[in-house]
Amino acid sequence: MDLIMGLPPTRRQHDSIWVIINRVSKSAHFFAVKTRDSAKDYAKLYINEILRLHGVTFTIILDRGAQFTYHLRKLFKKGLGTQVNLSIAFHPQMDGQAERTIQTLEDMLRACVIEFKGSWDDHLPLIEFAYNDNYHPSIKIAPYEELYGRRCRYPVCWFEEGEGALIWLDSVHETIDKVQLDDWVFLKVSPMKGVMRFGKKGKLSPRYVGYYRILKRVGKVAYE
Repeated sequence: MDLIMGLPPTRRQHDSIWVIINRVSKSAHFFAVKTRDSAKDYAKLYINEILRLHGVTFTIILDRGAQFTYHLRKLFKKGLGTQVNLSIAFHPQMDGQAERTIQTLEDMLRACVIEFKGSWDDHLPLIEFAYNDNYHPSIKIAPYEELYGRRCRYPVCWFEEGEGALIWLDSVHETIDKVQLDDWVFLKVSPMKGVMRFGKKGKLSPRYVGYYRILKRVGKVAYE
């Protein structure tokens, strides 16, 4: 379990995301929360949204944040009989999986906010759906398939009966030179504190800007 904090407040005053990951199936749940929420609020959310779906877990790794202090740990230890381990900063085996998931989640949020506008918490349910239906290299399948034992069906892949079978792309062909003259490209930019891009700043500011036309090649990996 971990928190993404410091997000732009939404219309519902959410400014954080509670990230809960199943270490076996790699499936994840993302909940929009508020910084001012108490440990009791988190405990209630856990019972309503996690316990009812997945039952009681043997162990839980908690972030050391103030939100995960006495009341929540008491719920897990005494109320549910779950062993609680506190994460250690910069310990890759304990917090690495959560950090990778958070990075992916932030990228997906950023893309949705730029493309579809609106508050980021409006997009969170479908982002969770897309994350869990995406191939995970450590288990060689999607978390959804690992969790439910079958592939997920989703609206993009539905066809009316008789219109033909679903066609899956077997491979993606890449050219030797990924960038050609007259191509239009985006430029990757580093986040800058206080700088607003596309109406967003901070964690949801875009990582790429553009697009720009390639005029000529000036080196092996340099273009004008």
